[in-house]
Amino acid sequence: MQTLQQVKAVTGRGLEGDRYFSTLGTYSNRPGAGRHVTLIEVEAIEALKRDYAIDLPPALSRRNIVTRGVALKHFVGRELKIGEAILRGMRLCEPCSHLEKLTRPGVLRALIHRGGLRADVFTGGTIRVGDSIASLDQPPL
Repeated sequence: MQTLQQVKAVTGRGLEGDRYFSTLGTYSNRPGAGRHVTLIEVEAIEALKRDYAIDLPPALSRRNIVTRGVALKHFVGRELKIGEAILRGMRLCEPCSHLEKLTRPGVLRALIHRGGLRADVFTGGTIRVGDSIASLDQPPL
């Protein structure tokens, strides 16, 4: 996992350089909606430490984009704009046992219903650290 200052989102594919973009991810052989981009709220990561004494750096959450101040669950079935890209929230990104194997015991239980959002790229463009996130039918968040 590596932290970038910007990344290019590609329509119908995901984020350039991501393991799923290159079909090298653990679940790449399971096609389906919501596999382009994953997002997680930094507040969920902070809650891991506060509520479960699990200190998990954001990059180890294995999500592509870490947000602050955005309730991601509200974007299931809706479009959101991040930087130049337009994504569609497809479903919640519930944690899996693979994540727990790669991090530490308790992560799975602690992130149930707080694991983030799975999204598909509808319109490509550059996403940069600090870009605002806006619902396409509501004011910017």
